[in-house]
Amino acid sequence: MVQPPSRKRATGRVTLADVARLAGVSPITVSRALRGERAVDPALAARAQDAARELGYVPDLAARTLASRHGTHVAVLIPMLSNALFVDMLEALQAVLRRAGYQTLIGITHYDAEEEEQLLREQLAHRPAGLMVTGLDHSAATLEMMAHSGVPCVHLMETSDGAGVYSVGLSQAEAGAAMTRHLLERGRRRIAFAAAQLDPRTLQRLDGWRRELRAAGLHDAALEWCDPAPSSLALGGRMFEDILRRDPAVDAVFFCNDDLAQGALLAAQRLGVAVPGRIAVAGFNDLVGSELMVPALTTVRTPRREIGEVGARLLLQLIRQEPPAQASIDLGFTLVVREST
Repeated sequence: MVQPPSRKRATGRVTLADVARLAGVSPITVSRALRGERAVDPALAARAQDAARELGYVPDLAARTLASRHGTHVAVLIPMLSNALFVDMLEALQAVLRRAGYQTLIGITHYDAEEEEQLLREQLAHRPAGLMVTGLDHSAATLEMMAHSGVPCVHLMETSDGAGVYSVGLSQAEAGAAMTRHLLERGRRRIAFAAAQLDPRTLQRLDGWRRELRAAGLHDAALEWCDPAPSSLALGGRMFEDILRRDPAVDAVFFCNDDLAQGALLAAQRLGVAVPGRIAVAGFNDLVGSELMVPALTTVRTPRREIGEVGARLLLQLIRQEPPAQASIDLGFTLVVREST
């Protein structure tokens, strides 16, 4: 390998041309090698990567974006990072995008429509190659920006049959209905629904619960325990105690998220309430630790990692202008029956 060339820029920043000269290859070969493109000869790719490391080269992504008119990153909007559901999905989609040469620019909306609008406006200013958003429920301003941005977009966690809408997820309402049917089949008749956060997907599960209980002639609005506070073990424990105190006839509680249900099981142990003998407890999402609870928690397993992976692959097709086989991909869910019901 020849001696490193002198740096040309007044700033001292190493350029792509510097790396190419040191490696003895063309700048385009360096660019492709550093993006991980498989078409590059392995020996040439190794020389380019060695030269980049030796010079401490960092790609100028802003310049690349201006030159190509396409961003090198994908904007991803998720409600929060404190929920393992979104962390799992994010890790999966990021792995797929990184292999394709894209970085992720993450925005946390905190379930706030105005915050989502502002984040989207900021991220579109960076000219992303693609956009991934959680759910289908957005403000009019957000929908307007998405529609006129020209940026390919994939919606995650829900499915849609709307024209021109690309989505990967599951039917939240049907998942809620499936758990309710399971509790009815186990002989439960006064089944409460306990929910927190009250985001659109939680409310869809509530709709599924309502549908099944109405069909069975057992729906009672007093069985709906909805709290807009963030979901947590502590809140689940408090809700469980409140339900038992105010309505002793309740014989099952379907919690909208596993952390609430886990809190309820801990409260049941503390209070000496037999689960499932006295009351059945069910959750949603099959979060870490649910199978280790005593008794092990019955829940709905959602394919969050698969949603991230499939969603990212769908977005890459759109970025490459490859017509996808399906605009809306329903990955379903799994009813995981354990000891708590």
